[in-house]
Amino acid sequence: MSDLAHYDVIRRPVITEKSTAASEHNKLVFIVSRDATKPQIKAAVETLFKVKVKSVNTLNRKGKTKRFRGIAGRQGDSKRAIVTLEEGHMVDVTTGL
Repeated sequence: MSDLAHYDVIRRPVITEKSTAASEHNKLVFIVSRDATKPQIKAAVETLFKVKVKSVNTLNRKGKTKRFRGIAGRQGDSKRAIVTLEEGHMVDVTTGL
């Protein structure tokens, strides 16, 4: 895959308290493309961040119905990837690429 295809697979990192706590255990959390597979996610992370990936776990998150000023709206569905890195490898996703 080309580098541009890798950027299409990984959309953005998830920066929350839970994902920050997971980063202490060599885990990164990303929003990924809905049709991305685990091998594609692994290849994208290894290429873009120059690290060795141990495993990839994915989950599909259903969108929620929210109300704003009395008007109902719906958040979109998303796919998240929890990437575990090998020992000795680490990435600071808050600095960007």
